[in-house]
Amino acid sequence: MGGELIYAFRVMRLPLLDAGGAEIGKIEDLVVVPGRTGQPPRVTGFVASSQRRRIFVNAARIAELDADGVRLRSWDIDLNPFKPRPGETLIGKQVIDQQVGSGERVSDIGLIEKTDGRTTRWEVAKVRLASRHTLRRRPSYRLVEWTEVARLFAANTAMEAEAARLRDMHPSDVAHIVRTMPIAQRRQLAESMDDERLADVLEELPENEQLRLIEGLDLDRLIGVLEEMEYDDLADLLGEMPRQQRAAILEAMDDDEAEVVTRLLSYEESTAGGMMTPELVILGPGSTVAEALAEIRHPDWTPSIASQIFVTQAPFKPPTGKHLGVVFMQRLLREPPGMELRHCIAENVPTVAPDIDDRAVFEEFASYDMLAIAVVDEAGRLLGAVSVDDVVDRMLGAGWRLRHRRQDRAVGEVVGGS
Repeated sequence: MGGELIYAFRVMRLPLLDAGGAEIGKIEDLVVVPGRTGQPPRVTGFVASSQRRRIFVNAARIAELDADGVRLRSWDIDLNPFKPRPGETLIGKQVIDQQVGSGERVSDIGLIEKTDGRTTRWEVAKVRLASRHTLRRRPSYRLVEWTEVARLFAANTAMEAEAARLRDMHPSDVAHIVRTMPIAQRRQLAESMDDERLADVLEELPENEQLRLIEGLDLDRLIGVLEEMEYDDLADLLGEMPRQQRAAILEAMDDDEAEVVTRLLSYEESTAGGMMTPELVILGPGSTVAEALAEIRHPDWTPSIASQIFVTQAPFKPPTGKHLGVVFMQRLLREPPGMELRHCIAENVPTVAPDIDDRAVFEEFASYDMLAIAVVDEAGRLLGAVSVDDVVDRMLGAGWRLRHRRQDRAVGEVVGGS
């Protein structure tokens, strides 16, 4: 449908299809964000109803949009409830039927499909306006350029618009862009991001820059952001804070989360304990292959953590009961759904103690080709795991992100000139 106008009202009546073409929901609305100066608003995603929930489907996950429906690139779908964010506009709910000038209302939005060979996006191109006259039964219509009614898609502030535009980019790319901004603009952008998104971006920045970025946030907002961070990244950040500020944050956090972070802070930075994360997929030996596969399907798990199930005795939250071993995802795919994990545990899989130095951890990864390695205390309890991405970060050294300044500038020039 490239080059042709696609009308939003028509899209909002289409089914949502999985990669095989089976219907899994209905499209209800389209989410757009304003473009940069002179650029048209673009569609960042679709609101759909699926399994009695209103969910958000990122535009980057759409393989095809045609008369048959909106088809996904894959079979998996994120069922987290849709929540509108600052800077976003819902075409159906907020734009269609809005009054424009005197006597005209928006009746539809014309989108155009753009592709660069690798990705496809949809931009607002035209707006159809309807007007009624006292002497006519039917309304008359006219099609105008989006620029004539640009205010329909405007965000409340420039930074809200920027936060919305960056929302579907990888956090690492957003971090590169953030670092090109003056500190005042960085903080304005941070205030415009939701907690989860800001946490993702913080995790991609060096700790000293994280501290500067969150400096202007009040305690309640700061706690909301920090609680969205991965535990190991959060511990690294808190470790760089002044003692009084760190104590105030730990006091304000949820008791269970504060306990986890305090335990991580007790380990030296250059040890396995200082690198590990306690957020793992942990099940008991009596759990089944089907239950394990259901657990690792959760979209929040990183690939390195979701590659294996840690099997322990109860309790199943670090520090756990006795660590029994791991079951790798490949084994799960080969066994019947009802088989218990006790029969799938891999043999001769190494573990490390929390106090061994990071060099020894690197050698274990190199020797056994692991994606994550268990950290076990003297009593045999599972404390957490070191993942391969943590190892890569540590091996590159604390200054590796700073060495991307040239790349940051290049990204900033592209963004600024787009």
